[in-house]
Amino acid sequence: MEEEIELHILVASQSQNIAEFLTTQKFSRTSSVLSWDHPQIMAILEILHHPDPRLRKKAAPVNAFDDNLAELVADMFETMYAAPGIGLAATQVDVHKRVIVIDVSRDKSAPSAFVNPVIVATSGDEEMEEGCLSVPDVYEIVRRAESIRVEAQNVGGESFSLAATGILAVCIQHEIDHLEGKLFVDYLSQMKQTRIRRKLTKKHRLAR
Repeated sequence: MEEEIELHILVASQSQNIAEFLTTQKFSRTSSVLSWDHPQIMAILEILHHPDPRLRKKAAPVNAFDDNLAELVADMFETMYAAPGIGLAATQVDVHKRVIVIDVSRDKSAPSAFVNPVIVATSGDEEMEEGCLSVPDVYEIVRRAESIRVEAQNVGGESFSLAATGILAVCIQHEIDHLEGKLFVDYLSQMKQTRIRRKLTKKHRLAR
């Protein structure tokens, strides 16, 4: 039975908060970073940067809720916290599966994973400055839905529904966009998109 969750900030919940999952999978949390307790070591994954064409690939649904998925989610949290960031989509680490991880808490105390997330309802709109780990050092105002309802599965395959507003709603929309091959800069004017693309292309070339 699908669990209904009402959230206006990210808090612990039985089905989608990864804290319970970490316990069952023998994870531990050390220095605000999730780490394997047994027997594997988590990895920090490489984050793709715009204009890498792999960021435009649409992610496929997850069908297997197994140890490989658990390891991917753990690695994504490790990568997100190390960056640091508040959200990460599997697409950004060149894994084209419909998985996102988020933690909008100030003290990195509320990690949550969404598998096969779908936004089923929206209301209102608001503007908020956004950045992205795949578009480094770029921050722009983007208009998105103010409130959303998302349906997803947790890492164990259990379904849940979540209502969110504010930064959590923005973050969920931002990360789901990645699964569709879309970046926050796509909401900007063509002139700004061109300027950002040139800036990041030059930065990447100089870094070689």
